[in-house]
Amino acid sequence: MPSRHSRLTSALATIVALGGAGAACWYGAQAAATVLEDRSRADVRLALQTEGLDWVEVATDGLQVQLAGTAPTEADRFRAMTRAATAVDANRIVDQMDIATREPITPPDFEVELLRNDAGISLIGLVPAGTDRAAVVRRLESETAAPDVTDLLEAADYPVPDGWAPALDYGLRVAQMAPRAKVSIQPGAVSVTAITDSADEKARLQTELNRARPDGVRLAADISAPRPVIAPFTLRFLIDDQGARFDACSADTEDSRDAIVQAAIRAGVTGKPGCTIGLGSPSPDWGRAAVAGVNAVAALGAGTITIADADVALTIPASIEDPRATEVAARLEGALPPVFSLQTIHEQAEAAPTGPAEFTATASNDGTLTMQGPIGDQRMGEAVESLARARFGSIDARLRNDVEVPSGWALRVIAGIEAMAPLKNGTVAVTPDLVTLSGTSGDQQASDKITAALSQRLGAGSAYELSIRYDPRLDPTLGLPDGTECVDALNRTMQESAIGFEPNKSVIAGDAEPTLAALAETMENCGDFRIELAGHTDSQGSEGFNADLSRARAQAVLTAITEAGAPGANLTARGYGESQPIASNETEAGREANRRIEFRLLSALPVRTEPLAEPETVTGTTGAAPDPAAAADEVATAQPNGAITAEAVRAGAIALPGSETEAPAFAGPQMPTIAPAIVGADEDVAEAFTDEDENARVPVETPDDDTPRPTARPDEVGADETDDTPTGDGTAAE
Repeated sequence: MPSRHSRLTSALATIVALGGAGAACWYGAQAAATVLEDRSRADVRLALQTEGLDWVEVATDGLQVQLAGTAPTEADRFRAMTRAATAVDANRIVDQMDIATREPITPPDFEVELLRNDAGISLIGLVPAGTDRAAVVRRLESETAAPDVTDLLEAADYPVPDGWAPALDYGLRVAQMAPRAKVSIQPGAVSVTAITDSADEKARLQTELNRARPDGVRLAADISAPRPVIAPFTLRFLIDDQGARFDACSADTEDSRDAIVQAAIRAGVTGKPGCTIGLGSPSPDWGRAAVAGVNAVAALGAGTITIADADVALTIPASIEDPRATEVAARLEGALPPVFSLQTIHEQAEAAPTGPAEFTATASNDGTLTMQGPIGDQRMGEAVESLARARFGSIDARLRNDVEVPSGWALRVIAGIEAMAPLKNGTVAVTPDLVTLSGTSGDQQASDKITAALSQRLGAGSAYELSIRYDPRLDPTLGLPDGTECVDALNRTMQESAIGFEPNKSVIAGDAEPTLAALAETMENCGDFRIELAGHTDSQGSEGFNADLSRARAQAVLTAITEAGAPGANLTARGYGESQPIASNETEAGREANRRIEFRLLSALPVRTEPLAEPETVTGTTGAAPDPAAAADEVATAQPNGAITAEAVRAGAIALPGSETEAPAFAGPQMPTIAPAIVGADEDVAEAFTDEDENARVPVETPDDDTPRPTARPDEVGADETDDTPTGDGTAAE
């Protein structure tokens, strides 16, 4: 039997053996785990690097594979997890990755484009989700008379930016002020592009916009107005002792204006001269004609160029010698477009006139006659002025006494003035050898009538040259109405059958076709005039709403008239709201009267959209004049008691009985040369021919019928005056 010691030794050996085996196993397992971790870490790293995910940090803890690092995005984190799962089992992967912090999302640019015209209002753009779009639409509908408000806005769920609310409120107010505009609304800023009916309306709108602008809101306004109508279309450029300058300058386009201004600067104008761009040019070649005129004055170094519509007058100072003046005038005439006619006036020195005598007279559209040139003496000058005043009413006489004028000079001057009767505007130039007339007339027979008038006054053999332009608008035989007659007829039509509207709207109510047809028919002959359709309301409602409503109603009528066939190029619509009542707003009848559309004439002169036809040019010599004695008998027979009348004076058939020299020079056509000696005439003649010098009045004889008749004093009507009598060949009798 083994001993106790043996048994203990054996047991201890067994324990030691078992412990050593266990230790060996633990160390073996530990080594195996380390190898597995290293391999897993290496496999995952390789897989991530292959995908380009170098930012991932890989660690192992036993069977676990830990992924750490900062992923740029959530998508990159997901890609790292997916790629690591291709190297090890996905259950072993532990996600310890972070995601990079994102920048805050920038809110979009909020902006509203509010477009308003006669058809209504459109809202386009992006607004914060907190904006009450329905309230915006309701406000526009209640504060404007726009026929339609269209909401095309989009919303984004972002905070309302600073400055958005006041800018939006101001932009909606601007939409009420401007009926034709684009309003851009941004946080803290509003920009306006608008069109107004006139320069005054433009100034009014700009004032209102600035007054209503709230603090903290920036305003950018671009307000335009239509070009004004300029009638007559005028340019006047001169160079004198005070330098080169414009007295008046009109241009039809910006290019035309720039060319005219540059020509003036080259001619010596300092600074940048102003030149108004407007409507009413007689020709699209206006700029070319104006530049040619300015260049002509610059070439002379002194003088004046005046262009009124298509009539061009070049005034050359006496200091410019004839050869130079003739050269420049000829060059200018060649440079002028065909529609323009040139009249050259070469002034003569006061002290010692040289060359042939020349008298010029220019009639303007307003009825004023400007005369310049020599006359025989003061008495003859007064006679000429009296005749001119009787014919034209307003005169500007710059006559000078010159005893060296040719024989018969006063007669030729008077003949030239009377020959201008058929012209609305124009110029006559009288020289000893030629009478030249140019201008515009509403009489297609003007040339024939002028020739007959010259023949009656000057007799046969006098040379003349006529260049007369026909204007149908001035022709009385066509029966075309003037501007006042046009608006009167339009307003009568509106009073007889007024156009009604739906309450608080600009929509025409009822059957307005008969009224519109009548208005369109009237406008057929009135399309050349600038006419305003003025809308008015009663005082009910806000002032701003009424102004807007009246404007929209006037525009609605304008649109309806043009759709009915009326020419609308020169029609404009304007709303006056409640500002111009014609009756009390306290009664229904008064309010109804105040709700109206009126037509107003903006310019008495028609707008010329096309140039007139080229002037008719006629040259020749006068034929035989009518028998003065027969004409005198005919006029005297037609007058009660043989009284001298204005008609007799205008007919030029008056003889002065009782004179010792009843030569042909003082009867019939020659009678106006002693006009200041006439007495006993009717009121019209007396006003034209009264002489303040009592000694100049002639004694009066009383014929059998006791009717006073004037005679001429021998000391006033003497042999020296008979030298004015022309012979049959147009030369003065000796």
